[in-house]
Amino acid sequence: MAKILLVDDDNYIRELMKASLHGEGFTLWEAENGREALALLERSPADLVILDVMMPLMDGWELCRELRRIYPELPMLMVTARTETIDKVKGFELGTDDYLVKPFDPPELVARVRALLKRYRIASSQVIRLGEVELNRSSFEVCRGGERMSLPLKEFELLFKLAAHPNQIFTRNQLIEQIWGIDYEGDDRTVDVHIKRLRERFPEPLAGFAIRTIRGLGYKLEVLA
Repeated sequence: MAKILLVDDDNYIRELMKASLHGEGFTLWEAENGREALALLERSPADLVILDVMMPLMDGWELCRELRRIYPELPMLMVTARTETIDKVKGFELGTDDYLVKPFDPPELVARVRALLKRYRIASSQVIRLGEVELNRSSFEVCRGGERMSLPLKEFELLFKLAAHPNQIFTRNQLIEQIWGIDYEGDDRTVDVHIKRLRERFPEPLAGFAIRTIRGLGYKLEVLA
């Protein structure tokens, strides 16, 4: 049973989230600000954190940064009234996995929570299958339609990162830091070049997946039905 921490200073919003998620079999507990949330997580780990942005003492931006530093594999969902693209980019760059704008429909909240939990279960796997394509992280091997094919290391790492988190948006900066490293000094457009090469190697719909450009934000991998 997944354990979810709700972090919001608005009691009404917390009650709405609890009412939405309670009947889905999750264990829920709550905090009113970032400091309280960090203290709770020290005592009991969570499987996912849902957090607001505008909070006293420690806001959602700072909490997101701290959570990603301390718990790098912890899924996070921002629920906020801020709708500007620049705020979404900031959230993704700080480490949030998804973004839900208030007011929200309870079924959408449940759907996003379930998708995030599923995404992180996939990410912990060493082998990912996308239609006819299989990626093996332990051997860095790619099989397509039963035939082995080789990819340059950075292309493999980039594809595996996107495939391990289907439908999650990654900014260019995130991909640079996670694939090339924070000390990388090259052109940040190298991500675009590698994405272009992957699209050429794995044309949709034959590959069973597509790498989508999210204008103003970054990229995500979408599994095709």
